[in-house]
Amino acid sequence: MTQSINELEHDIEETRARLDRTIDQIQGRLSPASIVDEMLGTVRHSPASGLYDGALEAVRRNPVPVMLIVAGIGWLIHRVARESQRRQHLDATMNGAEAVPVLNTGAARVYDPDRPTAHPAADRVADGMRM
Repeated sequence: MTQSINELEHDIEETRARLDRTIDQIQGRLSPASIVDEMLGTVRHSPASGLYDGALEAVRRNPVPVMLIVAGIGWLIHRVARESQRRQHLDATMNGAEAVPVLNTGAARVYDPDRPTAHPAADRVADGMRM
C-alpha cells in the first residue's frame, strides 16, 4: 500500500512538472515579443518578403525621415480621431436639442426682480385681456 502511495505521489509530481512546462511554453508563445517575431517570420516567408526587406533596409539607412513620417501619420490619425469625436459630440448635442420641444412665443423677456415669476403664455393672455 505504501508503494502505491509513493507511486501516486511520484505521478502527481511528474504531472505538475509537465503542466508547469506547458504553461511556460504557452506564456512564451503569448508574449508580445514572440507574437511580433512570429508575424515578422510570416512576412519574411511570404511572397512580399522582398518588399519587407527593402522597407527594413530603408528604415535602417534613413531613421530620421522615417520617424518624421511616422510622427506625421500619428498626428494625422490623432486629428482625425479628435474630429470624429467632436462630430459625434455635436451630433449627440443636436439630437438631444431637437428632442426637447421649445416654446418660442417671440416675446422678449426682460428680468424684473419686482415681478413674480410667471409663465410667458399666461402673461401674454393676461396682457391681452387688459388691452
